[in-house]
Amino acid sequence: MTGTADVGRRVLMITGAIDTTDHDVSVSVNLPEPGRWQVIKAETNLTDQTWVAMQAVMDEDSTFLDDEMLMSPQFSKSFMTPDARRLTFYDGEVRPGETVLKTYSMETSGRKPTYFYSRYSPIATDSAEQSQQTLDELVTNGMSQRPVVELIVPVTVL
Repeated sequence: MTGTADVGRRVLMITGAIDTTDHDVSVSVNLPEPGRWQVIKAETNLTDQTWVAMQAVMDEDSTFLDDEMLMSPQFSKSFMTPDARRLTFYDGEVRPGETVLKTYSMETSGRKPTYFYSRYSPIATDSAEQSQQTLDELVTNGMSQRPVVELIVPVTVL
């Protein structure tokens, strides 16, 4: 993964690929300065599973902002917890080989925010009703943390 920060516009662009199904991904970025940032994040699904929900959980020094930047064309719904630290995109899918685009704003008091990404893929043996019930519970209660792959994303400053 790699990132670019446009300091004048306060935009952080991150791109890369995910090739693990058994791990969550912890992403740390080195920002040029703390504060409010609009994030544009694109990643390719290099797994053999279809993702039907994606969750991000911010560290204790950062929060998501519920503004016009909050969207993903691949998912029609999003859910943010009242403390604005967990954001879930759902009601859509990202198939193997496809790219997902997410945009959101974040506020951070530090220069090195960290967040954890989790993805949910339905279990092949579950019925459609079971998969929907599991998804509803995951959106409401959050996804359980799995073993983590840690990434430090290099950021080029414009």
